[in-house]
Formats: sequence, structure tokens, C-alpha cells
Amino acid sequence: MELIKPAFGLVFWMTLSFGIVFFLLRKYAWKPILNSLREREDSIADALNAARKAHEEMESLTADNEKLLAQARNERDEILKEARNAKDTIITEARTKATEEADRLTRIARENIQNEKMAAITDLKNQVANLSIEIAEKIMRSRLSDDEKHNSLVRKMMDDIKLN
Repeated sequence: MELIKPAFGLVFWMTLSFGIVFFLLRKYAWKPILNSLREREDSIADALNAARKAHEEMESLTADNEKLLAQARNERDEILKEARNAKDTIITEARTKATEEADRLTRIARENIQNEKMAAITDLKNQVANLSIEIAEKIMRSRLSDDEKHNSLVRKMMDDIKLN
């Protein structure tokens, strides 16, 4: 039962040893512990501030990135629009040139056809003339095979020449 009812000496020595330990802790350990706790609080506060600043910077960078992405999209759309316009212009020019070239080739072909037609007509006329001369020659030979007919034709032509 001594533990339940402490004696005066035990309380005295416990109080004295607690006071000495308290004094030594206060003199040598309390300030470094409090300083380390303050340093820890400061470092935690600095880390929180740095994290907050980093978060704000990340939000700023995210906003800047979004602006850059929007600008890049707009530039891409402009480039695509210009490319489409250039494509349409090139196609239109190519169609126009092709149409003009087709018209030119058609005109040249028609001229060539006309020239060939005229050459064929001229050649046909020449062949007809040659055939006519050959036929007339053959007819004349057959008619003039007889000397009497030949002499009468010569006299008739001479009379016509003299009259003119």
C-alpha cells in the first residue's frame, strides 16, 4: 500500500528530481527543440507557399498553353483555308487552260481538215482533168483514125483561125 499512499520523502525527491530535469531541459534542450519546431514550421510554410506559387504558375502556364493552342489552331485553319483557295485557283486556271488548249487544237484540226479537203478537191479536179484529156484524146484518135476525117478537121480549124 505504500504505492497508493506515497510518503513525504518520496514526493520530495520526485519533485526535486522533476525540478532538476525540468531546469536542465529548459536550459539546454527546450530552446533547441522550440527552434527546430519553429524552423520546421517555417520550412512547411515556405513549402506551402512554394507549392501555391507553383500551382499559380502552372495555372498561368496552362492558360498560356491554351492561348497558344488556340492561336495555333487559328493559324492552321488560316493555312488550310489559303491552301483550299490556292487549290481552287489552280484547278480553275488548269480548267481554263485546258479549255483554251482544247479549243485551239479543235480550231487547228478544223483548219487541217479544211486544208486536206481542199487538197483532196484539187487533186480530184486534177485527176478529172487528166481523165478528161485522156478520154478526149482517145475519142479524137478514134475519130481521126481515118485520113479524110483528119484532113477535114484540120481545114475546119484553119478556117476558124483565119476568121478570128
